Amino acid sequence: MEKAANGASALETQTGELDQPERLRKIISVASIAAGVQFGWALQLSLLTPYVQLLGIPHKWASLIWLCGPISGMLVQPIVGYHSDRCTSRFGRRRPFIVAGAGLVTVAVFLIGYAADIGHSMGDQLNKPPRTRAIAIFALGFWILDVANNTLQGPCRAFLADLSAGNAKKTRTANAFFSFFMAVGNVLGYAAGSYRNLYKVVPFTMTESCDLYCANLKTCFFLSITLLLLVTFVSLCYVKEKPWTPEPTADGKASNVPFFGEIFGAFKELKRPMWMLLIVTALNWIAWFPFLLFDTDWMGREVYGGDSDAKATAVAKKLYNDGVRAGALGLMLNAIVLGFMSLGVEWIGRKLGGAKRLWGIVNFILAICLAMTVVVTKQAENHRRDHGGAKTGPPGNVTAGALTLFAVLGIPQAITFSIPFALASIFSTNSGAGQGLSLGVLNLAIVVPQMVVSVGGGPFDELFGGGNIPAFVLGAIAAAVSGVLALTVLPSPPPDAPAFKATMGFH
Repeated sequence: MEKAANGASALETQTGELDQPERLRKIISVASIAAGVQFGWALQLSLLTPYVQLLGIPHKWASLIWLCGPISGMLVQPIVGYHSDRCTSRFGRRRPFIVAGAGLVTVAVFLIGYAADIGHSMGDQLNKPPRTRAIAIFALGFWILDVANNTLQGPCRAFLADLSAGNAKKTRTANAFFSFFMAVGNVLGYAAGSYRNLYKVVPFTMTESCDLYCANLKTCFFLSITLLLLVTFVSLCYVKEKPWTPEPTADGKASNVPFFGEIFGAFKELKRPMWMLLIVTALNWIAWFPFLLFDTDWMGREVYGGDSDAKATAVAKKLYNDGVRAGALGLMLNAIVLGFMSLGVEWIGRKLGGAKRLWGIVNFILAICLAMTVVVTKQAENHRRDHGGAKTGPPGNVTAGALTLFAVLGIPQAITFSIPFALASIFSTNSGAGQGLSLGVLNLAIVVPQMVVSVGGGPFDELFGGGNIPAFVLGAIAAAVSGVLALTVLPSPPPDAPAFKATMGFH
């Protein structure tokens, strides 16, 4: 694998094209693209699971739709990253991929938003679910959307690294602003998803085949692509990129390391600390994904006692929609806590004795929160039983308890989005494939658990009587095991590791 190592080393020198880091305002401009990308992700997480059930996909199979994300993440991000490293376009290495991703998002959002209308025009019967044609259009749009988002994210982060020119302080600042704009996108997306009458901003979104909930979703996506296209256009017009020319090797030819050669080289060179990190990360994401995929569905179904089935009563549908909007509000609170917590990770890590201990502790917080969903659900069920199947939703204390769980989960989520990647940078220092590709390998420990949850989540819930609670309980167990392993078997990084200081700043 010496060839892979040499190829990685050659690519690492490419960022040296900039002798000095770019000005901060240019870095902020590129980082702002994250707000547009994350707006779309927030809408996916808060609104799309209820929407696919509205189209007639049973709850136990709705999770299969989310296979799009991990499959595209596993394939698209590494491939796009690999080719963007080697792109010789006159517009630069990263900008062509960012533009292509933004264009694909626009196409995908149109297909998703108008799936019900297109399906109806092709022969779907509104009163006879499932709407097979609408589901097919939606699935196509959803796959394109995930491919587009993955096409955008990787080159954006790589562009920030290029603009930082290897300067550790500028790199930390660039990533801090990227995380900040992610939080901004989350807040905007969840706020839009929680607003009942947003469709009135674009009245033509409500049609015969697209009810109030569908029209709100359509309007949210219109706002999302408007923001994304605006920040992308401004950023790429303002920040230019030099074309890249590959450096010839000793034999006079350009270095051309096969993609799969680098992937296999990365796996071959992984040491025990990195394998332990992959295991802890995989368990951590097995804990996260059931809640991330079905949090708003849990609010609408278990907490509010509603139903999204096409055959459900009008009261049940209203309760479900009210619960989904409350869930979107909870996700907005989660995003706010996540944003503030991200700013304090460095200080808290120092106080608790390092990243390993911090990650282990917050995994137990995650486990407790997931277990508490059982308590909130039982309280809501008891209220409905005592009040003859209440048709006005749960009492205020139950709703407050559920929203509190959403907010508190922002604490472990901030750690999950930062520390594993910092540790991967440290543990992969000796990898012949380089840190960038090793972070891609870490991504496999995230997308594979998502595939497991997507395939098995619905049938597993059905095995224990349906609903979302069985998967949440399994997630709580996985979080606890992940916490134990983080505190015990995960090696502690050396306190003076340069990569550690550069990435996390713990001194």
